[in-house]
Amino acid sequence: MSQALHPMLNIAIKAARAAGAIINRASLDIERVTVTAKSHNDFVTEVDQAAEQAIIDIIREAYPGHAILAEESGRTQGAKHSDFVWIIDPLDGTTNFIHGFPVYAVSIALAWRGQVQQAVVYDPSRNDLFYASKGKGAYLNDRRIRVSKRTRMLEALIGTGFPFRKGDNFQRYLKMFEDVMVQCAGVRRPGAASLDLCYVAAGYYDGFFETGLSPWDVAAGSLMITEAGGLVGNFTGEPDFLYQREIVAGTPRIYGQLVKTLAPYTRVIAEAPTEDADAGDAADEVLGALRAAEGVPAEEAQPPEAPKRRRITAAAKAAEVAEDSGNRRPKRGDDAPF
Repeated sequence: MSQALHPMLNIAIKAARAAGAIINRASLDIERVTVTAKSHNDFVTEVDQAAEQAIIDIIREAYPGHAILAEESGRTQGAKHSDFVWIIDPLDGTTNFIHGFPVYAVSIALAWRGQVQQAVVYDPSRNDLFYASKGKGAYLNDRRIRVSKRTRMLEALIGTGFPFRKGDNFQRYLKMFEDVMVQCAGVRRPGAASLDLCYVAAGYYDGFFETGLSPWDVAAGSLMITEAGGLVGNFTGEPDFLYQREIVAGTPRIYGQLVKTLAPYTRVIAEAPTEDADAGDAADEVLGALRAAEGVPAEEAQPPEAPKRRRITAAAKAAEVAEDSGNRRPKRGDDAPF
């Protein structure tokens, strides 16, 4: 690395490379890897677990007072109460990995008071290291990266992820997919959201959208995009995507056009009751559990539409969020210690 990196970012890079070494060794003989199904089409391997533990050990040795939120072990390790939270996905793209399809990555982000400050996404099969520090830009290996300059959807290449869990609302997704596909030059789905977001940051994609993602899928990649000059938010353009299980990202112009297309599909806009209502309830329970893990009070853990099934316009929601943000504006001097 030619430029001086923040000490916490260096630890994240060290941890990501350690996990990548474990993944690369295992990839040489995938048939011997033990695979367990967490749920329908949602797998975990001994490699996920070993890589995650290697990451956590390195982080805890350097910063024992920090909290940890990891995909496989949750919050069972690390400090219980800290402004610093490491958000870890040890192997994003496990299904690709167990099939020998070389699109998977290690994703590590460090959030301070809910704001991502450091991020690393490491692609071990290509030895590609994406990294970013808030306010310092985004990099691929030792090269500064920027989002593309495309402004027209007709010329844009868009990344996405398909719903794959039992109970996902496939019909709703197909409508969303169609609305985007007819406007752009092409849609791609490699299967690792952390890399997809980095590809937006590097200008390979012009935009990206997906539903059903968890914080560890998007935390690191979201900082890459903003540091590369792009925008990221939920389907109505607000910045609270981390726990909304929906994300849209892109160049500033493409992002705006995607938001316009995807806003009708956001969780804050109630749909008419369908046969997939039970699936929606299950997704709400997962969201509540995730937010509870982050210390959100139980009464706040339900999605906005749960108490009342009413239509909320994007403009009204934006005004509500803006007002709420104003009421919670940090005091002068309450800046991140980075």
